Amino acid sequence: MIYFVTGTDTDCGKTFVSAALLNRAKESGVQTLGLKPIASGCEETDHGLRNGDALSLMAESTVKLDYNDVNPVAFEPAIAPHIAASQTGADISPASILDRLSAVLSGRDEKELCIIEGAGGWRLPLGEGRFLSEVVQQLSVPVILVVGVKLGCLNHAVLTQEAIQADGLEIAGWVANIVDGDTACLEENLDSLHSLMSAPCLGVVPNLQESSVETAAAYLDIGPLKRAR
Repeated sequence: MIYFVTGTDTDCGKTFVSAALLNRAKESGVQTLGLKPIASGCEETDHGLRNGDALSLMAESTVKLDYNDVNPVAFEPAIAPHIAASQTGADISPASILDRLSAVLSGRDEKELCIIEGAGGWRLPLGEGRFLSEVVQQLSVPVILVVGVKLGCLNHAVLTQEAIQADGLEIAGWVANIVDGDTACLEENLDSLHSLMSAPCLGVVPNLQESSVETAAAYLDIGPLKRAR
């Protein structure tokens, strides 16, 4: 089971939801693996650049890999990856990313839940007119969409859904992550999402006082992902 997780925008909670999905699967006895192929905003450590999102995924992964296999492309500044790559001369072409991912994904157990978390939204630029979505097309894996629920999320959700489907990919499910607890007409917005989205809802994560992965996992249902195998 390999899925790519994207979101409606940068701060929609992709990592939080991805880690919670892995946690939910892990607690149900499924082997798990989280990957973060590209990450900006990394910290320099004694072991090299490290990204908090990638480390969160690793903490919920039962399959243990070296950090560089989980997050092969890491940039220190918290800027768009294609800009960081142009400053450092790094190769983040779709072919390069696909090569690195393929080496890790080769021979994976089909019963294992592998989540590949993207960066930014669906059309993350890689430079020279290329996008991270091209990598997902080449992998031909289903997509999980995280909707950051706040003012404007309906438009963002529908446009992202349309873009994913126009690229010929299946949306396996979506998660509503309430990033703004003061969203006006919250229930009406959630009802609208249910009617506008074409895939199963995997859960609604409330705006939690204690935003732990374990707490969020309780609001998620990975049943549709298992049935889609």
